[in-house]
Amino acid sequence: MQTVLTYLALLITGWVAQAQNTIEVTITDFKNDDGKVMVGLYNDQGTWLDSTYKSLSSTIENKEATVIFTDVPDGEYAISCYHDKDDNGQLNMFMGTFPSEPYGCSNGARGFFGPPKWEDAHFEVSDEETRKLDIRL
Repeated sequence: MQTVLTYLALLITGWVAQAQNTIEVTITDFKNDDGKVMVGLYNDQGTWLDSTYKSLSSTIENKEATVIFTDVPDGEYAISCYHDKDDNGQLNMFMGTFPSEPYGCSNGARGFFGPPKWEDAHFEVSDEETRKLDIRL
């Protein structure tokens, strides 16, 4: 019984001791306060811009919005966001190729004849840090 309790205590300690970080994202340069902002946090280069690790949305006030991702494990991440002007929950595209709603990415990453690259947008968090990012649309 003592062995089982010791094992459980170590297991719980491992979960608690794993560093959890916070990422605070402030998005600016909206043209108006219509709609909302959609923000995706990605944790894998292979799923970059296809499948979010976490996602949040926020209203826009005074042409600015802020979202906060909590309980983020240590690792590499990237952020992509867009102004969902018509509040339909998706990034509208012109001719199925070019975004017709304003968007932005971490580190100011921009695509050139294609989407922004993970290499340009990714950043690292560790040691229970609070990372603050500013993204301009």
